[in-house]
Amino acid sequence: MTNHKDWKFSTKAIHIGNKADKESGSVSPPIHLTSTFKQDAVGQTRGFDYSRVSNPTRQRLEENLASLDNAKHAICFSTGMAATTALFQLFDSGDHILISRNTYGGTYRMSMNVLRRQGIEFEWIDTRDTENVEKHIRPNTKLVHLETPTNPLLELCDLTAILNICKKHDILMSVDNTFMSPYGQRPLELGVDVVMQSSTKSLSGHSDILGGVLTTNDDELDERLRFLLKATGGVPSSFDNWILLRSTKTLGLRYQKSSDNATELAHWLADQDILDRVIYPGLKNHPQHEIALKQQKTPNGEVIFGNMISIDVGTIEARDRFLERLDVFTLAESLGGVESLVCVPYDMTHAAIPVKAKLELGITETLIRLSIGIEDVGDLKADLQNALKD
Repeated sequence: MTNHKDWKFSTKAIHIGNKADKESGSVSPPIHLTSTFKQDAVGQTRGFDYSRVSNPTRQRLEENLASLDNAKHAICFSTGMAATTALFQLFDSGDHILISRNTYGGTYRMSMNVLRRQGIEFEWIDTRDTENVEKHIRPNTKLVHLETPTNPLLELCDLTAILNICKKHDILMSVDNTFMSPYGQRPLELGVDVVMQSSTKSLSGHSDILGGVLTTNDDELDERLRFLLKATGGVPSSFDNWILLRSTKTLGLRYQKSSDNATELAHWLADQDILDRVIYPGLKNHPQHEIALKQQKTPNGEVIFGNMISIDVGTIEARDRFLERLDVFTLAESLGGVESLVCVPYDMTHAAIPVKAKLELGITETLIRLSIGIEDVGDLKADLQNALKD
């Protein structure tokens, strides 16, 4: 019998958690839309008792997502924010958490407006500079939470270098890997403790469900995170689990195509004199281009730069004209779908961040974030060209 651990990425994506139904032979396994389960006697279950605790469909999805991250454990949540909240709830009042400075705006909102009121201390720092991370570690620092590339400025940090610092100080390290997905980056392979992903994004890839997942190789962390899921109730629906399990089958194809499109478009955009900034890790003028070459790799070991681009059009008038002229791109929140999306982080994804902080980071009113989909790249280029013309 083939050892599943020897399977390549897309084989695991298609088959792990997707065995044909034993009773009917259905190639697509059934969805378990149930809140509770029959018990044969008091305390005698068939492995499940209540869907907030566990559900066969969610269990199959967790097996699938764990395999893609090369993890022992995956814990699925109702949203990416539910997953991040559970991660931070591992810690107590008085504990200190360091976070990449321009991470997703929802992470800032939850941290500063919810968990900070319960006594957890948060500090937002520039994690591009490894020495800066060590400089900000305190005696009560318990976690360094990184996002690389960051949202929306696509700043990268050296995961291996920062991991060495965390190990030196006996601090946990987590990574928000939503932008890269396990196809483009697998931080657990480097020794990171926990990886968070909004499975709403590239894992799903069709803009039709919400979800979040935490993966880890640490048995104790898995047990604690599952307890938090059970206790707080941020569980995903069986339907969303089933849809996501279907969607990960094509993750490799979708992510490679969207990244290829983004790389071509980024180089073309960089040649347009009308733009103040074009930010993409695949451009040689990106300050952390060499880090991208080192750590952003497909499961086959090939360098990949991701499907996100940020541009700055200089003026609000140019921004509004650009957005109005788009036809293929859709103005909307979110990212990582098969369809190309565009947003203005200042007013949309990062609205919760104070204005002064946004401007200090470089998140201006004229910064536009592009999530590149899998459409024909020629159509995407023509759409952008029309939107950018004088």
